[in-house]
Amino acid sequence: MLTFTDPPQDWDTAALAPTLKRWLEALAPGSLPLHKGVSQAGLVDDQAITAMVLNCRDDSEGAVEAKVGVFFTEVVINCGCGDEPMPVNAYCELLISIDKVSAEATIVVVTD
Repeated sequence: MLTFTDPPQDWDTAALAPTLKRWLEALAPGSLPLHKGVSQAGLVDDQAITAMVLNCRDDSEGAVEAKVGVFFTEVVINCGCGDEPMPVNAYCELLISIDKVSAEATIVVVTD
């Protein structure tokens, strides 16, 4: 579980989106469960991710939920391209639930 740093005083979902985007993009590599969202069984290179808040809602039970798309690099090993691993663009969606009192965030990969 991660703690949402610099939580807003007002949990207005429209105002939360840009703050959430900045927070996600500033997280240390390995903080997000992106390894569960790879499509080619590769390794995650999350040194530089791009987050896009798809929707954000107040669940009225003391938390705010957001669905976020994350673009990152997946490094595919032994892809038949010689000895070099092949970096490919990757994308997965996360469901983030942030407790309004503690600012703790629960993050899971959305699977269809």
